[in-house]
Amino acid sequence: MSNNSGRPGASTSTARTAQSVADAMVASGVGHERYSRGRGAADVLIRAAALGLTVWISPGISQSSWWSLPLAVVAIVAASWALRPLLVRIAGLFGWIGALALALFANAVFVGAGLWLTPGIETSSATAAIIASWVYALLLTVIAWCFSVSTQDYLMVHALRMSAKRQGSARGKANAATPGRAPIEDPDVTGVLFVQLDGVPAPVLRGEIRAGNLPTLSRWIRSGSHKLVEWRAEVPSTTPVSQAGILHGNNDNIPAFRWWDRSLGRLVVANVPADAALIEERVSNGRGLLADDGVSISNLFSGDAAVAQVTVSGLRNKTEGLGPSESYASFFTHPAGFLRAVILSIGEAVKELFQARRQERRDVTPRIKRAGNYVALRAITNVFLRDLNVALIVEAMMAGRKSIYVDFVDYDEVAHHAGVTRPESLASLYGLDDVMRGLEALASSGATPRPYKIVAISDHGQSQGSTFLQRYGMSLEEFVTAHIDNPDAPTSAHAHGHRAEAGTTRDKSEQWGLANELAAELGGQSSVTGRLTHRALARDEAAHAAAAEGTDRPRVAVIGSGNLGGIWFAQHTKRLTLSAIERGYPGLVEALATHPGIGFLVVATPNGPVAIGAAGVVNLTTGVVTGTDPLAAFGDDARADFARVAEFTDAPDIYVNSLYDADLDEVAAFEELVGSHGGVGGWQTRPLLVYPSDWKIYRSLLDDRGRLSGAETVHRQLVEWLEQLGHRQSLAQAADAHDAP
Repeated sequence: MSNNSGRPGASTSTARTAQSVADAMVASGVGHERYSRGRGAADVLIRAAALGLTVWISPGISQSSWWSLPLAVVAIVAASWALRPLLVRIAGLFGWIGALALALFANAVFVGAGLWLTPGIETSSATAAIIASWVYALLLTVIAWCFSVSTQDYLMVHALRMSAKRQGSARGKANAATPGRAPIEDPDVTGVLFVQLDGVPAPVLRGEIRAGNLPTLSRWIRSGSHKLVEWRAEVPSTTPVSQAGILHGNNDNIPAFRWWDRSLGRLVVANVPADAALIEERVSNGRGLLADDGVSISNLFSGDAAVAQVTVSGLRNKTEGLGPSESYASFFTHPAGFLRAVILSIGEAVKELFQARRQERRDVTPRIKRAGNYVALRAITNVFLRDLNVALIVEAMMAGRKSIYVDFVDYDEVAHHAGVTRPESLASLYGLDDVMRGLEALASSGATPRPYKIVAISDHGQSQGSTFLQRYGMSLEEFVTAHIDNPDAPTSAHAHGHRAEAGTTRDKSEQWGLANELAAELGGQSSVTGRLTHRALARDEAAHAAAAEGTDRPRVAVIGSGNLGGIWFAQHTKRLTLSAIERGYPGLVEALATHPGIGFLVVATPNGPVAIGAAGVVNLTTGVVTGTDPLAAFGDDARADFARVAEFTDAPDIYVNSLYDADLDEVAAFEELVGSHGGVGGWQTRPLLVYPSDWKIYRSLLDDRGRLSGAETVHRQLVEWLEQLGHRQSLAQAADAHDAP
């Protein structure tokens, strides 16, 4: 993937030379040619043409001579060069609000100053300068897209340039006598970039590689540089369970994405910052995957990384990273950043509206209604967050961080709403493949202070199907509540069947979990914005806690996590057994077990947990079956999975797994998602792992079918690889000292 030859570093004479060399190396890697005088002249002419169109289009701007246009281009570039550092420093005092203001108005300052300095051009007002700056930037962005290999290349090269400048500046502050990039202590130790392709099932990736639709990953597999294997995600097959296991090696007592916590007496939601911090506190031992000079980017948990960016658990022990004044503000003032993201976001939203309407017109089944907040959410995940992740990865690699773990949620979010193998879902995966190409180019360019290997991993898969509500006209919660109130209630309401279109009324905190991440990040910044946001979040959490304390526990909490449902009788502080449930809620277990939309239930008994279906029962501990085995259609792993989670302290009183149609490979989610994960059935428990082929998987970690089984096992394998590369030596020494008599 990368090597040490030709590496610029301490031997370079100046920081500017190091930056230029790095720019050229990465630009060459992603398909750009070296900058030349001819290209420089062409650049000025193109900018002059764009400025001419800007003057013609924008109100309040006029010119009196043709030669004023190239002169104005030079003046604008000079103004940008002279004023940008000052504006960035000022914006840094105000955090993300300053960065946003700078993104909106900095180009207006540069353009306005350049036009004001140029004879032969008149600007009538500040408003005219703002309009002209946006028109000019838009035209330059479009032109850049036309002349670059791809928009991702354009972003990558600019992110590298910004990162190289910051690294040179940071090194210069530490040791002004030695110009160049800040040195690292162990440049020969290979770093690892872990890229999580959230929710991508191994069968989907194999199919797209076979079809040639993923050029980067396909080249890795076909050339033999990497291997692709499938691992098994244990129940619950959700991101918090898998990430806790992968990043921390421990996912005990995480019974679902959302659950009723008996000790706290409230609902815990894994991607709410306070709850994510609570979960991480419970599962972390301080020796997570990223504990040795690692970086966590856009994850639920930190993996004990020293630097955690846009990470929901919101750890505040960040020793360094991208502050708004040094990264976000600089990045978003360039057309490669903010304006590019705005334009692509608008395009993504328009594309979503068209694709949703096309599904309706073609009567694609199964489907859900795609509208409202999801349109904006798709634009955020597929454009803004993706670009932000790339910038943060580049920063971490240029800083020489040993391990980086980043979560790209693009495919997972689109597949939830569009379907597992629908064109728009696969298109988001193609975009991620292009991101991998750019990151590979950076890793192999020699521009980073250490070599890097890239590992791709998914945390779970997804399974498709019409939802429970669509099939039977009532949600799981409505069914349970109706039966408790009236044991003779029907099993379905006005059933709409598979053609129904349920709304996208997902739990707000789950749908906008990324916004929670960004809010937590805001609160951690040492700026005016950060302090204000921190206070607002603190007031909100205090109000939430006060409301929880002042509210009686509900009679029952019914929560869906994909096609896995949980029923907690919340007024009881301990898990109820089958006999206790039958005494308190007679007939409920039978009504659930015989419902056509439910595959099986799991409840506790004095003899251990049992799975109950419409025609039989299996003891999860002993494997003894009475009648027909209710788990027969769900694979050989289902019994062990549910035997494990049924012992969790906060396991629901009743676990509910939906039906599984083996012919169609479909499930019935208990939330309004056409693609879902959480329980068993279909591809949701079949994630992927792509790793360098010269690395070996330890046989001792494989199950009897030759698989890595469970996220905790995957964690142990990843740690073994890091240790083989020379990582975690101080952690190993500390562990040996702790274990010594």
